[in-house]
Amino acid sequence: MSVHYGYDKRVLVTGGAGFLGSHLCEKLLAQGCDVLCVDNYFTGSKSNIVHLLDHPRFELMRHDVTFPLYVEVDEIYNLACPASPIHYQHDPVQTTKTSVHGAINMLGLAKRVGARILQASTSEVYGDPTIHPQPEEYWGNVNPIGPRSCYDEGKRCAETLFFDYHRQHKLEIKVVRIFNTYGPRMHPQDGRVVSNFIMQALRGESITVYGDGGQTRSFCYVDDLVDGFIRFMATPAEYPGPLNLGNPGEFTILELAERIIRLTNSSSKIIHKPLPQDDPKQRKPDISKAQALLDWAPQIPLEEGLSRTINYFTALAR
Repeated sequence: MSVHYGYDKRVLVTGGAGFLGSHLCEKLLAQGCDVLCVDNYFTGSKSNIVHLLDHPRFELMRHDVTFPLYVEVDEIYNLACPASPIHYQHDPVQTTKTSVHGAINMLGLAKRVGARILQASTSEVYGDPTIHPQPEEYWGNVNPIGPRSCYDEGKRCAETLFFDYHRQHKLEIKVVRIFNTYGPRMHPQDGRVVSNFIMQALRGESITVYGDGGQTRSFCYVDDLVDGFIRFMATPAEYPGPLNLGNPGEFTILELAERIIRLTNSSSKIIHKPLPQDDPKQRKPDISKAQALLDWAPQIPLEEGLSRTINYFTALAR
């Protein structure tokens, strides 16, 4: 670990102007850290962190993690990667490069400066799971050549790199597998189910449900997830992960659509379309390890989190 010479902890957040990254930067600043936010603005937005620009301990840098970065930091949170199907399928080769080259560059930086590094991995490493709920020991059921593979396999390769750096170079790593997360600052056109449904409901458009809507997802509010990140980063070095973080409350897509219509007082009707290729039928985390290691569990109920998110999107539309 880096030596501290009496000043605050210096933390690098890649993808720091994105949905998750901006909330993480905010929380780290509130804890007294010096925060270096790095983003290339492919899916992140300066509007997500504009309120932090005047903070004396916040620094913003436009940079693409597929290129090396030379800075001095104590901790790294590697969040850089487009995370919604619309964005990561737009340039699949670049998506894979962001996961793989980005991991190599950030791990190289961590090794050089002796920093502890956290990788934001994903529940997509489980693919279309044959085990439910998904524990960390499950190796997954992933299509390596499908339209979603650039993201799924890119993240799986990043995990491999993290554990090889851990074994080969004794690097202190933390690998988190993130399940569906939602909240303010989601991109309104990211194609994810919560933002899709809210935007359609607010516009009075038909709400698009793929298949019969019986497929399930778990939805974790962003504040709960960020709290899990920070708690995990602070655990002893002998716990590298991987660690599931998400909300074990399971809802069908149809239930989600009906709740959003009610919360927005929308006149929208639900329509059904065919399921996309490789769309998982079930997604629910087993968070027993996070509960035991971090004393962590999601606190924000779906109804409350959806209301906060709807308020954010309503303000955006004004």
